Amino acid sequence: MLNHGPVLVNPLQELTLPELQQRSSMKWRTHGADVLPLWVAEMDVMLAEPIHRALNDALSAGDTGYPAGVELAEALSGFAQDRWGWTGLHVERTAIVPDVMMGVVEMLRLVSSDGDSVIVNSPVYPPFYSFVEHMNRVVIESPLSSSNRIDLENLEETFQQVTAKNGRAVYLLCNPHNPTGTVHTQQELSAVATLADRYGVRVIADEIHAPVVLAGAQFTPYLSIPGSESALSLMSASKGWNLAGLKAGLAIAGSAAAEDLARLPEEVSHGPSHLGIIAHTAAFRDSGDWLDALLAGLDANRRLLSSLLIEHLPPVRFVPPQGTYLAWLDCRELNLDGDEPVERGLVTLSAGPAAAFLDKGRVALSAGSAFGSGGSGHVRLNFATNQDILSTAVQRMEAVWNEYGRFDRTALTRL
Repeated sequence: MLNHGPVLVNPLQELTLPELQQRSSMKWRTHGADVLPLWVAEMDVMLAEPIHRALNDALSAGDTGYPAGVELAEALSGFAQDRWGWTGLHVERTAIVPDVMMGVVEMLRLVSSDGDSVIVNSPVYPPFYSFVEHMNRVVIESPLSSSNRIDLENLEETFQQVTAKNGRAVYLLCNPHNPTGTVHTQQELSAVATLADRYGVRVIADEIHAPVVLAGAQFTPYLSIPGSESALSLMSASKGWNLAGLKAGLAIAGSAAAEDLARLPEEVSHGPSHLGIIAHTAAFRDSGDWLDALLAGLDANRRLLSSLLIEHLPPVRFVPPQGTYLAWLDCRELNLDGDEPVERGLVTLSAGPAAAFLDKGRVALSAGSAFGSGGSGHVRLNFATNQDILSTAVQRMEAVWNEYGRFDRTALTRL
C-alpha cells in the first residue's frame, strides 16, 4: 500500500538558486551560470526521503549488482490501484526496460518493421521524431486540435490513409501529452481504441507523466480502456519523482499483446540500473505523500505562471496544463522573430522566442519548432522550480519583449 502520511513541505520551495547551481546535470550545465534554465524536464527538488533511504540502504549493503525480480511491477500495480482505480496491471505482462523512450524503441521493434509508419499528435516530444526516424520508420503527423486535444476526425483520416497505403501502422500516444500538458479523457481514449481497432493500428502509449496530473483532471491509463487489449504502455517514476538519472522503466502489455512482449530480447532487461529499479520501486510504493506535496506545489506554480503571464506578457496565449509541469506558450504575438538558427552548447535553437529569451534574457526554454508541426513561435517552459526563479524568469522574458519585440522586430536579426 502507498504511504499517505501528513502533507509535507512543498518540495519546490526547498532549494535556492545558488544551491541548484551546484548541480551537474544537463539542466544546470548546458548553459552559463547567468542563465535560468527552464527547459529540459528536470525538477528542482530534493529526493523524496523514502527513495533516499532505499538507495542509502542498498549502498550500505553493497547491493549494486544487476537488476532482477518484479518489485517495480508490483509497486506500480499497487500505485495504479490506489491512484487510478486500475486493477488491470498484471505483473506477468510486464518487463523492465532502460527508460521510457528506449522502451518505446523496443516496443516498436516488436510490432513494426523498417519503413512502417508511426503516427504522432504534433506538437509532441521531440524524441518521438528522432528515435523513430533512426529506426527507419516514417513519422506521420496527426496534429492536435486548436484546443490542444486529440483531433479524432483528423486521426481517423490519418489512420485510414496510412493503412490503405501501407497496410499497417503504429500510433505513438503521449498520455499525458508533452508539451501541452493535456490529459486525455476516458472518452477520448475510448474513441482512440475504437479507431485503432477499426483500422488495425497498434497503439504504444508513452505514459511517463502519468503520476503528474494536477487538480481538476484525472489520468486514465490507456490499457484500462476496453478495446486496448493489443496495446503496449510504458511507465516510469522518472517524471513524478525526478529520477531521470536513475534509469528504469516498465513495459506493460494488454492481454492481446502479451505474446509480443514475451518476444522482448532478454538483454533489454540488463539496461535499467539496479539502483534505478530500487529508486523507482520506492517511489511508487512508499512516496505517495511526497508526490501529493509536489502536486500541490505544481498547482500553485501553475496558478502563479498564469498570473505572471497576464501581468508581464499579456500577448502570450497559454492554456494551463492539466498534467505534467510543462507550459506550452504561444509567443507569436510577441514578434520575436529571427532568420537564422542559434547554437548554444549542446542545444540548437530555431531563431525566434526561445533564442531571443536565451540570448537577450538569459532564460533557457525549449524551442517550439523542435516539437514538430504547430510548434513554430512557441516555447515550452518547465515550471517545476521555486517561485522566485519562476517570477524572475518571466520578468526577464518581459524585458526581452519590451526591447526587441514590442518596439523593434528587426533587432533580432542581430542574434
